[in-house]
Amino acid sequence: MERTHRLIADAMLGKLAKWLRVLGFDVAYDRSIENQVLVRSAKIEGRDILTRDRRLVQRRWGGSIRFIVIEDDHLPNQLQQVVRELGRPPRKQVLSRCLRCNEPLTSFRRKEAAAQVSPYVHRTQKRFFQCPSCRRIYWRGTHQKRILNCVKTLLAQDRSGQRETKRETRRSP
Repeated sequence: MERTHRLIADAMLGKLAKWLRVLGFDVAYDRSIENQVLVRSAKIEGRDILTRDRRLVQRRWGGSIRFIVIEDDHLPNQLQQVVRELGRPPRKQVLSRCLRCNEPLTSFRRKEAAAQVSPYVHRTQKRFFQCPSCRRIYWRGTHQKRILNCVKTLLAQDRSGQRETKRETRRSP
């Protein structure tokens, strides 16, 4: 059975969180989250913390907290680091989460989608998906191909400048 990685990204990593969701990673993110809330949420929800904040990692937090320290400022290198560290999710998980809410998408009846998408989209698409939280509707149109090409480009960009991945685990004394 495959291990599902549950992650939470700090406020500095919004773009990374979005692109990890594209790949199918479960990544909680709130751009206004404070460190104490981030750590508490990670503990309660059993999530690893993605961060660029070394001081956050060095603080003494009660219990076991797993941090993945993102080493680079550039999105392609950040994405590559996480994929190297955790592995790439199965292809079936790509574009399976809401990019806004992180919720897994559910199938949505084509007939019901007619009232919520343009006539052209309804006419040209056979399958629709919906976020159960925000109700946003998704379909696999031409934008899917562009997104997948963008992911390939991001994952293939200059690997020569990457730094070694560091994973730090903090446990209370």
